[in-house]
Amino acid sequence: MIVLLNEKDEVIYQKRLPQRSAHDPGQLAPYHTEMQGVVVESTYNWYWLVDGLMEADYRVHLANPAAIQQYNGLKYTDDHSDARWLAHL
Repeated sequence: MIVLLNEKDEVIYQKRLPQRSAHDPGQLAPYHTEMQGVVVESTYNWYWLVDGLMEADYRVHLANPAAIQQYNGLKYTDDHSDARWLAHL
């Protein structure tokens, strides 16, 4: 799940992508120059996504949501809410 937020914390782009196409530079290209970074949740298969994003010249941050204190207080969690929370951080 990809979620992009603007400076007002509003969702400007969100999309669920097939696993291997998530790092396709075409998906994020319109936003590339304005993005401060990309946060990737550290799941069991994060490395291929991080490698692809770094090759496409994105600033990548790896996050373990279970280790983020405020994350524990979320009432609802799914891929969308997880992605939005990490984008907010």
